[in-house]
Amino acid sequence: MKKPLVILSVIALVGVGAYLQRAAIAERVMAKGLQTRLGTNIVDSFADGLHLTLCGAGGPLPAPNASGPCVAVVAGKRLFVVDAGTDGVRNLGRMGYAAGSIEAVFLTHFHSDHIDGLGELATIRWVSAGNTEALPVYGPSGVSRVVDGFNLAYAQDEEYRHAHHGDSVAPLSGAGMMAKPFAAPAIGTLTTLIDEGDLKIEALAVNHAPIKPAVGYRFTYKDRSLLISGDTTKQDNIQQFSQGVDLLVHEALAPNLVNMMHEAAVETGNTVLAKITHDILDYHTSPAEAAETARDAKVGHLLYYHIVPPIVFPGQETLFLNGADDVFSDYTVGRDGTTFSLPAGSKDIIHSRKSL
Repeated sequence: MKKPLVILSVIALVGVGAYLQRAAIAERVMAKGLQTRLGTNIVDSFADGLHLTLCGAGGPLPAPNASGPCVAVVAGKRLFVVDAGTDGVRNLGRMGYAAGSIEAVFLTHFHSDHIDGLGELATIRWVSAGNTEALPVYGPSGVSRVVDGFNLAYAQDEEYRHAHHGDSVAPLSGAGMMAKPFAAPAIGTLTTLIDEGDLKIEALAVNHAPIKPAVGYRFTYKDRSLLISGDTTKQDNIQQFSQGVDLLVHEALAPNLVNMMHEAAVETGNTVLAKITHDILDYHTSPAEAAETARDAKVGHLLYYHIVPPIVFPGQETLFLNGADDVFSDYTVGRDGTTFSLPAGSKDIIHSRKSL
C-alpha cells in the first residue's frame, strides 16, 4: 500500500507546485506561442498550386459555426479574397493567414452579408503590415459606391491610427480601399480581370435577380482551376464555365428547410419572417440543383457554401442535401475553415482542413 500512496503524494505535490506556478507557466507558454504565431504565415507551407479556404461558409442568418460568406484563394503564394462577410478576416487570422498579404478583394454582389466585413478587412490588412497602397476591391458596376461609403465611414479611424502610430504602421497612402469596377460580362462570355503569368482571374454573369449585377469568379493557376458561384439561381452559364474545373464552390439554399421555417413563422404570426422565407426561394440554388451543375460540368469536386439555413444540429446535413448526394457524390458541405488544395502538376483534390 505504501508505493501507491507515495505515487499519489508525488502527483499531488507536483499538482500543487504547478498550481502555485501557474502564472509563470502561462507566461512561458504564451511567450513561446506568440513567437510561433506571429512569425507564421500558413501560405508559406502550401505546395505550389491553387488553395481555397472558406473564411465564412454561411449566409445572412446568424449561426454558431458559420460566418458570413467569405472565400480565400491562394494562387502560388498570392492571397485573394472573394466577398467579405462578417468575421471572415478574423477567421483568416485564426487559421494563420497574414491579412497584410491580401492582394485584392473580389465582390460577387452588394448584399449586406457579402460586404459587411469589408471595412474591418481593409483596416486589418492596412495596419498589420503597414501597407502603403489601398486595398483593391474588384466588383461589377456599383462597387465604387460601396467602396466610397466604407472609405467615408472609416476616414476618422484612419486619421486616429495614423496620428497614434505614424507611417511605420498606418501610412495614410495605404488606408482604405480602391474600387476596381468592371461591366458585368454578357451570358456566354468571361471578363478577364487579372492575367499575369500562370494566374488568370475571370468574372462570369450569374442570376440573383432582382439584385443586379451579380457575378461569379473563375481562378486558373497553371493547370488547376476553381469556380466560385456567388449567389445565384441554377444557371447554364455557370455549368458552361465550370466544365472540367477541379473545384466548384457553389451556394446552396435548402427549400425543404426554408419551407419549414416559413410554416413555423406563419403559425407563430411572425409575418416578417414569413415574408422573407417566401421571397428567398426564388433567387438561390438548391443543393440538388448545384449537384446537377457539378455532374453535368464534370467537375472534380463540389463544395457547398453560403449554406441557408445554417446547419446547427446532428442529422440536419442530410435534410439539407435532401437527395443531392445521389445526384453527385463528390461533395463537401462547407464549414468555416474548410480548406482544399489543388497542387500544380497533379490531379489531386486534397481536403486538407474540415473546419476551424
